[in-house]
Amino acid sequence: MSLKVVVVGAGVVGAASAFHAASAGLDVTVIDRGPVGAGTTSRGEGNVLLSDKEPGPELDLARLSRTLWDEAGEELGSESFELEAKGGLVVASTEEGLAALREFAARQNAAGVRIEPVDHVRDVEPHLAPGLPGGVHYPQDAQVQPVLAAAALLRAAVRRGGRLHSGEVVGAETTRDGRVTGVRTAAGEVLPCDAVVNAAGTWGGEVGRRLGAPIEVLPRRGFVLVTEPLPPMVRHKVYSADYVANVASSDAGLETSCVVEGTRGGTILIGASRERVGFDRTLNTAVLARLAAQACRLFPFLRGVHLIRAYRGFRPYCPDHLPVIGPDPRVPGVVHACGHEGAGIGLAPATGALVTAHLLGRPWRGADPAAHTGLLPDRFLTFGGTPQ
Repeated sequence: MSLKVVVVGAGVVGAASAFHAASAGLDVTVIDRGPVGAGTTSRGEGNVLLSDKEPGPELDLARLSRTLWDEAGEELGSESFELEAKGGLVVASTEEGLAALREFAARQNAAGVRIEPVDHVRDVEPHLAPGLPGGVHYPQDAQVQPVLAAAALLRAAVRRGGRLHSGEVVGAETTRDGRVTGVRTAAGEVLPCDAVVNAAGTWGGEVGRRLGAPIEVLPRRGFVLVTEPLPPMVRHKVYSADYVANVASSDAGLETSCVVEGTRGGTILIGASRERVGFDRTLNTAVLARLAAQACRLFPFLRGVHLIRAYRGFRPYCPDHLPVIGPDPRVPGVVHACGHEGAGIGLAPATGALVTAHLLGRPWRGADPAAHTGLLPDRFLTFGGTPQ
């Protein structure tokens, strides 16, 4: 009899967890209170990046995930979720910034990332502003359409025997010794299970609390601008070198750094902003103006282009800016898979494989729990078993 697993969350991380668990022969049910990919997944740009990762636990996961995205493309059809190995170009605006960028890239290269220093960035992106001193090309960077990716992974999980369930998880059923035996929904149902995967994205902290295993997952608001459709003008994902520092920052205030990339539909996406304002969904036009101005400095042709919309969402981040992936020692049967901040789409396949490896108690699809101990939830716990 196979292990019964309930995955909470039908975003891309939950979908990847369900896909890998079902592929391993586990009995999987995915539950979400909304449509597939309707949360943070639908608010992302679809980035599959190595270029912005410091050497360490997240980069290790990202390298595995990049391989697993290619495998998913071969298995499910890359066109089904618009997997595009477009590569990334990180550009510096000063000579000092270029030196720092190349030192960072050299450390990434030592950790297994392919890098290509670029002296003349306009040879790679002809429409960039003149006078930029150089950059680094990352040929492994890629992009997917995130909602399509979540849907494709869930369809594949269902083909392997998985099920989708609409509802909101409000608590857990446990044995006397605290082991999970099921989850309770707002409708009064109980879904029996041997394990529950908390893949609730920005709501991962709240879902963890409801399951008796609270973790500190907090929202970080971000905006993205969308232009009118254009002929191909931006070939890669292009961003300024300060983007990496902003991703790693814990500053509560507004931070913006220029990120520009084209889509298959011809629109250009412009980001990225980060600010800790809770779940405040207010449309801040000053932030939009700041993003637009930065993008126009990087790509001057954008001054004559119309914006057609802007969207916003909340990145689920942990205090140390690493995701929480693995079993919670306080409640046997609870496995966390959340807190990926802005990297959840890129890290989803490796997260799903690592979750499955934890459930199986052995490596799965290249994911070995022994190699990813830096992502375990116990890093946030005291000896008494309460969050720090």
